[in-house]
Parts: sequence; C-alpha cells; structure tokens
Amino acid sequence: MRLLLSICLAILACGWSDSLRILALFPITGKSHWLMEERLMVKLAERGHHVDIYTHFPIKNPPKNYNQYSLEGSLQIAVNNITADNVTNFGNVNVAMMTYLMGDQLCDLMKHPHFQNLIKNPPEKPYDLIATELFMSPCYLAFGTYLKTPVVGMITASFLDWVSHRVGNPINLAFTPGIFSPFTERMTFWERLQNTFTTNMIMLNIDYYVNKQKTYVKQYLNIDAEIPELYKNLALILVNSHHSIIGVRTGSTGVIEVGGLHIKENGDPLTPEMKKWLDESTHGCVYFTFGSMVRIETFPKSLLETFYKVFKRIAPVRVMMKVARKEDLLPGLPKNVMIQPWYPQVSVLKHENLKAFITHGGLMGTQEAIYFGIPLIGIPLFGDQSLNLQNMGRKNVAVNLGSLHNVTEENLYHALKNVLHDEKYKSNMKKLSELFKDRPMTALDTAIYWVEYVARHGYILQSSAIDLNLFQQYLLDVYGFMLLCVVTALYLVIFSIRKAKNFVFGHKSCPFKKNQSKEEDSKKKK
Repeated sequence: MRLLLSICLAILACGWSDSLRILALFPITGKSHWLMEERLMVKLAERGHHVDIYTHFPIKNPPKNYNQYSLEGSLQIAVNNITADNVTNFGNVNVAMMTYLMGDQLCDLMKHPHFQNLIKNPPEKPYDLIATELFMSPCYLAFGTYLKTPVVGMITASFLDWVSHRVGNPINLAFTPGIFSPFTERMTFWERLQNTFTTNMIMLNIDYYVNKQKTYVKQYLNIDAEIPELYKNLALILVNSHHSIIGVRTGSTGVIEVGGLHIKENGDPLTPEMKKWLDESTHGCVYFTFGSMVRIETFPKSLLETFYKVFKRIAPVRVMMKVARKEDLLPGLPKNVMIQPWYPQVSVLKHENLKAFITHGGLMGTQEAIYFGIPLIGIPLFGDQSLNLQNMGRKNVAVNLGSLHNVTEENLYHALKNVLHDEKYKSNMKKLSELFKDRPMTALDTAIYWVEYVARHGYILQSSAIDLNLFQQYLLDVYGFMLLCVVTALYLVIFSIRKAKNFVFGHKSCPFKKNQSKEEDSKKKK
C-alpha cells in the first residue's frame, strides 16, 4: 500500500510536463550551498525544463537544456581556503563582515559581463520562474521586479531568523531557538529572554546592513525600491530542513521543507585506493573532515598531535582524513590513517565498514550521515554548526565536544570509544534515519512538484502577512491599542472617583461639621 501511494504521488509530481523557462541566479561562493541548488536545477533540466544558470561552479557534461553562465574567477571560492585563523574569526558573529562577504560583495557582482548582458538584453521569450538563494543578498530578488517574474527562494540551512519577518513567516521565539542560539525548543524563562533578545538584535543588525543593498539595485537595475519590497517577488521558499532533525516549527504554506534534497543514493565512485582501504578496514573505519572549506592542516601543532595520538590509540580501527594540502600537514601521521584532498563522501558513508564520522556539523554532511545511519563525533567551528550538533547530541546519535577548545586527547578518545562501541548511538541513528526518510515523496520530488505548482499558479502560496510590517505581524499595534484602552479606562475610573469624592466631601460639607469647626475656633480664641 505504501509503495502504491509513493508511486501515485510520484506520478502526480511528474504530471505536468510543459517546459518551463527558469532563470537560476546563484552568485554565492560556498560549495556546500551549491550542492542543494545544483541538484534541483540539474533535475529540472533533465525533466525537460530550460534552465539558464549563473554560477561559480559550472559542471562538466551538463544535461540538455542546462545553459551555464560561468562566474568563475570573479570572486574567491570558499573551497579549501579557510584556515584555523579564519575559523576563530568566523566563530564570533560579526554581522558587518557577514553581510559584506555574503551580501554586498555578491550584489556588486551584477557588474559581471554575464549579468550585464542579461540586464541589457533580456530574452525575447520571458522566463516563467527565477530561482535564487535566500541568505544575505536579497538584491537578486530585484530581478523578479525587473523581469516581472515570480521568484523561488532556496534556503540551504534551516529557516533564517532574519528572513522570517520579510516573507510574512514570523517565528515564535518561545519555542524556536535562533540559528545562533544554543538552546532547545523547550526553554526556561531566562533562556527565552536571551533567545528573544539575541535573535532580534541579530535580525535588526542584518536588516540595517542588508538594506544598503538598494544602492546596487538602483545602480545596476535602475530600480528604486526598498529591500523589504523585493521579498514580495517570492512565490515559494524551499528550506533545507526536516522536523525529524530540528523539531516542529511554525511555517506558512509557501515554506516547504526539503531537507536532504542534495543527497544521492549513489555518489561518485571510490578510487581503487580508497575502496581497498575501506574493504580491508575489518575492525571499522572513521571518516574525518571539516567540510569543503576548512583546511585541517592549518590548525595548531598541539591540536594535530592530539588527533594523531587518539587515532593511534584506536587502532586497528582505521581513519580516513581529508587534508587539502598533504605537504602542509604535520609529520608523524599514524599508519592507520589515510589522507586525501577529497573523498566521495556519499560512497564513504555508505560503506559497510564505516562506523563513525568526525565532523564540524555542517548541515549537508550531517544530513548525509543521518541518511546513511552513521553516528557522529561533533566539533563545531562556526555558524549553525553548534546548533546542528547540539540537536544530534540530544538525540543520542552523536557525542558533541562543543568546540575546538574541548578537544583533548582523553575527551576525543572517549568520544570515539563511545560512538564505536556503544550500540545506542548506532541504534538511535538508525531510527533517526528512518524518520528522516519516511516521507510521501523524496525531498527532490517534493521540490520539483512545488516549483512546477507555483509556475502554474503564481503567488497562490504567498502569505498576506508579507504586506504587514514587524509591529503589525507581531500584533504589537493591536496589543498597544488594547493596553492604551485599559490604561485610559482605568484613568477615567480613577478620575471619576476623585471628582465624586471632592464633590461629596469638598464642596458640600454637612452642617454638623460646620458647627463643630466653629466651636473649635471659638475655643481657640478663648
């Protein structure tokens, strides 16, 4: 029955086959962000839709209808270029720096010849949809205004606090931790207070810096518009989240969870050397990477020595460790450790001898580990990684060390020992994997269905709250008016009581009191 339902829903998702013309604008330089975007755009092209895509990551042998406009070389790509010093800087939330790197810098990329050609010579046949990432460069939403086309926004993390009020999807901070918050969904009063204050301060700061992007919209598109107005071009938002991981959240109809969209059942093949290493890891193997951006070999000597000592202690269990530049790595690597500048991550995680994953907690890698049932040892570095790993720790599918500062030989050794030998981590991860995958349609099919849906029906999913400002969305104007009414009523009651009192006891004194006061006066004179 369940198989029949899945087949019927898949047919429904594929039932509308008219070819769409899609403009895909993805100027962000993070490779991990691109994984989700590339997967969806390639699949749309394979379904027969025409996709014109602007990206820093052109692919080899693209499918038919996938027309690439390469932005390579225009900005520094965030692949294997984040050092230990960068990690320290990113660990502190610096809104000005974040909005410059992920906002202003990308908006100014509209001067690129490819974008200029699009702006000055839009195609004769109009686009049906525009797709772009919602992060810190809402300036690209202006293309919806410029080309009079609905926009599909993609969020490659969980829903972003600073986007919520702009798209009419206000979050309830009473049970929704902010993306930089260390709390769970069940917060004490003081945690709710801190969560509310911190989240709103970050949101207001990001609003302040992002609003400056209207100068780029005016400069390159000649559109006079405030940034909040541009969000009205959004017809749909696809979010890389799932309730099995982050819990239940508030969301409008136009916000669709597609967590794990980027995951493929079959990844790139293992090299012969990697396959031999894994096949011969009969006592188990641990995969260790800090993602596509961070260079482990740049970390302090003391930290690298700690990794070496622990990896040697867990032998004969083997380790596969991603190191961008082998020549920069500290000497003394144990014999049970393989280092490579790149691993086909899905194929590694799928291997039967892979038993644990040491990770920084990036969302894409975390979702892949969940999908293939591999428990984690977490060492968060920056961004949402701390929150991701706290969620995994609470679900008992990971040992979360909390930060690099907590990585000592004993802490890391016991974390690995627990994950490798305590069956609860594997068992709990298997259950979480089942929850994550138990859906009426795959994440990819879900995304495709809703993209085609808004192409047919336009802004039908857009919340009417998008026309309200922050005070109106949170009903602060209503509660303020109600409070004013109560205060006014109380004031009138008190005023009336005082007037009545003065009237009775001030202006109409009784004769007895008057005579009594006269007698007292006469006695005083005597």
